[in-house]
Amino acid sequence: MSAKPKIAFFDFTGCEGCQLTVIDALQTHLDLLDAVEIVQFREAMSELGDDYQIAFVEGSCTRTGDEARLLAIRERAQLVVALGACAHLGGVNAIRNWQPLEIVRRYVYGNAGKFHESSAAQPISAIIPVDAVIPGCPIDREELVRTVKLLLQNRRPQLPDYPVCAECKLRENGCVVGDGQPCLGAVTRAGCAAICPSNGLGCLGCRGLIADPNINWLKAALLEHGLDDGAFADAASLFLTYALAEKEAA
Repeated sequence: MSAKPKIAFFDFTGCEGCQLTVIDALQTHLDLLDAVEIVQFREAMSELGDDYQIAFVEGSCTRTGDEARLLAIRERAQLVVALGACAHLGGVNAIRNWQPLEIVRRYVYGNAGKFHESSAAQPISAIIPVDAVIPGCPIDREELVRTVKLLLQNRRPQLPDYPVCAECKLRENGCVVGDGQPCLGAVTRAGCAAICPSNGLGCLGCRGLIADPNINWLKAALLEHGLDDGAFADAASLFLTYALAEKEAA
């Protein structure tokens, strides 16, 4: 990779909060701007350069037309990074996958729904190979900086494969499940410093599942603490709809 690699940011279906986090991080890490040349970033510049080595992709694939665009990005880039939960997991958008697409189109677009090419929401890895992931909703700014520095050193970032519960214990948090809140920390990949449970909220899985999640145990634990049968499904539906559907289909 050249001394000053060219990088580009692309957005698909998402709120673009992860790209805003990138802009926020760059304001306090100006050294990164000296180390790279940004050639495309709709949130921050009007130029649209097509010569880049690293592509950061935010948002999920929700239209058939997205696939050709993703394939073109993959063809040009040496490295593709999934930026945030929508690109990584299908994200919130995948909630639509529980309903027939005709209903979704009609609900969103009314009578014009039949003219829109909406399809099931998918993570970008369902369409193209992905070299690295920066998980979360939104991403963590310091994790972004660490990932970029590793990539510039020709190293691949490795996500932790232990659950958020481990980080809760390190922070000596009380378990929010004991307070009657559903929490997916036992099956969700760590790396966020247990930010939600540390602030009294149950983990909703925005960083994705660990490699071997014991989902049945977690469901039983939620029931033991007085939560109803649907507690796990309700909590997991926000970010893990696609991942759990894939797991069931395997």
